[in-house]
This record gives sequence, C-alpha cells and structure tokens, in this order.
Amino acid sequence: MLFGEKILDYWDDILKDLGTLVAVPSVAGKPENGHPYGDQCAKALDTVLAMAEGYGLKTKNVDYYAGHAEYGEGEGNAVVMAHVDVVPAGEGWDTDPFTLVVDGNYAFGRGVGDDKGAAIVALHCLRALKDAGVKGNRKLRVIFGSGEEVGMQDIPHYFEKEQLPDMGFTPDSGYGICHCEKGIINLKVTGKNDSALIKSFSAGTVSNAVPAKAECEISCSAEELEALISAAKNAETEFEITALDGGAKILAKGKASHAAFPSGGRNAASYLVKLLSEVFGVAKLGAFFRFVEEKIGLTSDGSLVGVAMSDEPSGPLTFNLGLVHADGEECSLVVDIRYPATKEGKFISDTIQKAAEDAGLAYDLLSDAAPLYLPKESKLITLLSGAYKDVTGEECTIFSMGGGTYARQMHGKGVAFGPGFPGEDGHEHDVNERINLEHFKLHAKICLESMYRMLAAE
Repeated sequence: MLFGEKILDYWDDILKDLGTLVAVPSVAGKPENGHPYGDQCAKALDTVLAMAEGYGLKTKNVDYYAGHAEYGEGEGNAVVMAHVDVVPAGEGWDTDPFTLVVDGNYAFGRGVGDDKGAAIVALHCLRALKDAGVKGNRKLRVIFGSGEEVGMQDIPHYFEKEQLPDMGFTPDSGYGICHCEKGIINLKVTGKNDSALIKSFSAGTVSNAVPAKAECEISCSAEELEALISAAKNAETEFEITALDGGAKILAKGKASHAAFPSGGRNAASYLVKLLSEVFGVAKLGAFFRFVEEKIGLTSDGSLVGVAMSDEPSGPLTFNLGLVHADGEECSLVVDIRYPATKEGKFISDTIQKAAEDAGLAYDLLSDAAPLYLPKESKLITLLSGAYKDVTGEECTIFSMGGGTYARQMHGKGVAFGPGFPGEDGHEHDVNERINLEHFKLHAKICLESMYRMLAAE
C-alpha cells in the first residue's frame, strides 16, 4: 500500500477542520490592530496554527504575514505552501459562502478550492507523517500565507525571516504539474473625469477577477434614454436601466472569472462602456472612458493597446480590466496582465504607459512579478510526477498557466501541483465555489505521497 493511502484515516477530521476554517471570512484587507492583512486573516492564521499545535506539530507565526507547521529534522527544508486568505464572496450564492455545506459529492464554501481545502489537507498530511514516525532527511513545513490574493507580499516577508526551501510545491492550481507560470503585471491608470455623460462608475472588487457587475450614473435627455433602453435590449449582456431626473442609472451584469482566464468570464465594465459608446458616441465619454473603449474594449489579449503576444511554453498574454471607479472628479482603473514566461514585462509596461500618457492620463506600474520556469527534467518534477502516477495509475502532464501562485516565491525551487483535476469547474473566484469530494480524496492521497517522498528524498 502506498503511504498516501493513510490520509483517508483522517478524513472526518479534514472535513471538520475545513468547516472551521471556511467559517472565518478571511478576505485580505487593510492592516488593523497590528495584523498586516486585517483581523480576519489573522484569525484564520491563528485558527490553522492552533489546529497544528493540537496535532502535536511545531508551529511559528511570522508577524501574521504567514506561519508554518513543521515536522522532521535536518538542514534541508521542503515545503508545501498554501494560503488561508480568500477573495470576497460576491453576490448570488445558493448557500452561505462562509459555511461549509456538503451536498452529495460536493462541498461548497468560499475557499474550499482556493485554497483552504488544500491547506487543511496539507496540515493533515504532516500530521499523518508525524503519527507514523516517518524519519526523513530534512524538515518538512506546511506554510500558510495570509495575503496571496492581494499580491503575495506575505511570503517575501516570511522568507526574510525563515529558511528558503530546497524543494516544494503549492497545491493552488491543478494537476499535473505547472512548471511554467506567466509573469504578472498590475497597473493603474488615472485621470480627471471630463466626461459630459458619466457622473459615476463602479466595477470590480479585486483586480484578479473579471467584474461580474458594473454600475454607472449618467446625464441624458428623455430621447437619449429611450435610445439607451433600446440598445440595451439588443446587447450581448444583461442591463438594468432606471430613469432618474435628468439621467439614468445603469447596472450591467456580466460573469466573473479568474484574471488568468478572462475569456471565461464576461466583463461587465467593458460591456457597460461599450453600450455608452454605441449610444452616445465615443467623444462624449471623455478622455478616460474613451481610453477604456479604444485601448481595451471587449478584448482580453491586450491587442488594442499593442501588447498581444505568445510563446511556446506558456501561451498568450491575458489582459483583465479588473477595477474601474469614477466620481465627479477622478477616474481610475486597475488591470491585471499575465504575460508569457519568455517575454519581458518592461516592454508591456512601457507600451501601455505610452498609450495612457498619449491619452492625457497618468500611469502607475503597481507590480511586475517575474515568470517562473522549471525544466521538465528537473529532480522535483520527476519526484512529484512519480507520486502522481503511482497514486492515480496515470501519467502526470506537465503544463504552464497564467495563474500566479506561491511557486514563484520559492526562488526556482518549487512548482504548482494540484489540487484540481482536468475538466472540473470549482468556481474559484466566483459564486458557489465548490470541490468534488471524491477528487478531493484523490488529491489528499497524492499530496501525502508527495510530501512523504520529499521528506525522504536524498
């Protein structure tokens, strides 16, 4: 019997602990009370570390940026990195997003797939190794981050104070093994609201998700309102229009999706600007919203602004208009870009900066996370793919993706590996986030087998 099978002995505890962690609404926010990502993220970290201590594992909290549970001894350090923060729940759930609900073969709740479920499984894998008294050749740590969804600055802070890994993986992606992660740029464009039409505009909650809803208030005549209502009826997405004195309020309904896969969503902000442009003309939008319409539009590949590109290991660039805000004075937008691993972020940033400044707008590069790339023949990939094949009986695929995970924080020593399986939709970053429990059990066995092999590897 493979060692990974032992995780099933802990299944009831895994679900119980997952329910406890899901109940903490740990949406990363502004610092408060000495907690860098807010009190709820701190509570989630305290919760999972208390679980680890209860199972007899060593723990450490690194300033509430991240913490770890540890088993084993040695100079080397293998890690499994998960996170306990989540994206906002959003509207439209069929269940309470912060209550674990098991319905048939599925469990629902914010974070079950991204990434609290994997965090709890990794914790119990460490527990299983300790309970079995496995002797290894290094330390094995499960690291729990608190700010993955808001830029991943939690882990650089952690590694300023803790030992870097010599190997590791993050179960925050999908099977097989992601050996290549695209670079990630976040940028902001701002300008004065000089629109004769748009009085206010709001869309998005985080930059790394496609906005499912956008709202604006406009000034218009009764005749223009009739034209707006007529155009909205024939649009490619749903609108609700409410007449106001001298104008209207418009709600656009899109579909959320992760910023790494923006074509899988429907960007409510882009569709709303498109509707306004079609009805009122691009000139009336003002400089800021004219930039949105002409340089972003409905595209998700950066083609309108001149940064569309692709490469063989990682595929095409993706471009997500994640946040848009305007009031009577100022306008701003935030874009999330995932760019190919062999390309340079500077070219992309410089190109967009020029387009923004040519439009009379201000540009700010918020972050540029360099890509990750490990050769398929590396020792770690061989170890993990072997564990996967022995548990599942199938070959482990090696792939690339646009998602940004903790793997890129491991200084070239880690990859993304699990927990999702091909063909399943866990609704991460969307309403009704869920996990398939049979697949979740399979992931747990792969995870334990992989951790066992990392602990024992020469």
